[in-house]
This record gives sequence, structure tokens and C-alpha cells, in this order.
Amino acid sequence: MVKRDKEIFFRFKQLRNVIKKFAVALAFVFAFVFMLLTKSENVLIEKTSGAANEIVSAATDVLVSPASLLAEGYGYLRSLRKIDAENRRLREENRRLIMENARNRATDIENRLLAQMLNYAVLPGASFVTAKVVAEEGSAFAHAVTVYTAGSRNVRKGLAVIGSRGIVGRVEKCGPNYARIFLVNDINSKIPVMTEKNRVRGVLAGDNTPLPKMIFIPLEADVKEGDKIVTSGLGGVVPPGLPVGVVIKADKDGAVVRPYDRLNRLEYVQIVDYHLPDPTDELFAEGEDK
Repeated sequence: MVKRDKEIFFRFKQLRNVIKKFAVALAFVFAFVFMLLTKSENVLIEKTSGAANEIVSAATDVLVSPASLLAEGYGYLRSLRKIDAENRRLREENRRLIMENARNRATDIENRLLAQMLNYAVLPGASFVTAKVVAEEGSAFAHAVTVYTAGSRNVRKGLAVIGSRGIVGRVEKCGPNYARIFLVNDINSKIPVMTEKNRVRGVLAGDNTPLPKMIFIPLEADVKEGDKIVTSGLGGVVPPGLPVGVVIKADKDGAVVRPYDRLNRLEYVQIVDYHLPDPTDELFAEGEDK
């Protein structure tokens, strides 16, 4: 019995040793398998995580794109509003500068015209009023201008009117602030003139054409193209020697005269009172004395 128990104990001990060895081997196998599984799971997790990140990133881009577009659109609209406001401001500034430049140019032209008129030699003792042309009449029946005299009392009918280079007409009618002037080419205008060189006398008469004519010239008079025409002083309204114009054509019917001033571009004129005595008054006075 004891021998049998010893034999059983010995076999059990051997079995236990075998199981122990097998367990150790099995533990190594499990450890190795676990290590393989852990490494595989890490790779799988990394791949899964990368794929998930890509999916999330794509989804995020899709979700964020409308918001980005809206933000960009809003910024673009704001920039358009700013550009439009800036364009309006620049247009207004450009309009103001154009108007200011036009005023400056007009002032410069007026200053040059007035300077030319001030350089015109007015005889001593004469008085004059500088007037601005505000209207003109050019038709088959009249060639006249209306000037603003600013209420001057030194303007009256019959006074000579001078441009920047010579005589251009005479006062036909005057009111409190305005005066009407017949230009030298008006059919109602008659001014005694003569040639500067040969002293041939005649009358500068208008016929409602652009250029007046010197008429009542003696048949034997030598009047030719290029002769300068000045006032003769007859009639007592204007003194002799005032420049009028130049002959551009002469024949037996008279001479066509081009005035020194361009009659269709008058802007300022001088209404001059030379304070000359009326020769008819002296003639009648002499007749009464006799």
C-alpha cells in the first residue's frame, strides 16, 4: 500500500513537472502572441486614426467652406462699398476742381482782357466806364450787344465804345444798369473815319454783315488793301486817330474794313466820354452872334 502511494505520488510529481513546463512554454507562447497582437493593434489603431483624421478633416472643410465663402463675400461687399464711396468722393472732388479750374481760367482771361484795356491810351480829360457784355444780337436786322454798366451815371447815348484794340461801336440806348450798343457793322452805325497814311476821309457804315464798309470815298482817292483806318474826329463825338481796322478789299463802291477787335467775341468794353464840344453848337452860336 505504501509502495503504491509512493508510486502515485511520484507520477503526480512527474505530471506536475510536465504541466509546469508546459505552462511555462504556454506562457511564453501567450506572451509572444500578446506582443504580436499588441503591435498589430497599434498599427491598426494608427491606420484607423489616420483615416479618421482624414475623414474628419474633409468633413470639416466641407462644413467650413460655406462659412468661409460667406465671410469672403461679406468682406468683398464691404470693400465694394468702400470703393464706391471713394469713387463718389473722387468724382465730387474732380467736379469741384474742374469748376475751380474753369473759374480760374475765366478770371485769368478777364484779367488779361482788362489789362489790355487798361493799357489802351485814353486821351487826357476823358472818362470811361468798363462794362461787361451780357448779351448780343446778331441777325439780319441788328448787330448789337447789351452791356452791364453797374448803375454808372457816366453813360449816355452816342458815346464811343472801345474794345481792347480799337473802336467797336457807339451807345444807342442806356438804362439804370444796362446799355445797348450798336456795333460798327450794324446798319444803324455811321462813324467818320479816314485812312491813316493818305488821310482819305469817308464814313464807316455797317450793313449787318460781319464786316463794315468805308463809304463816301472820293473817286480819285487811293485806298487799297492793307490801309489802316482811324477815326477822323468829324462830328465831335470821338477824337481823331482812334484805331478802327484794316482795309481787306477796295473797289469803286468802297472799302471793306476788318475791325481790330473781333466783334463776335467781345467780353469787356470801355464806354468813353471824351468831353469834346459839339461843333454844331459852336456853328450855331457863331451864326447867332452875327
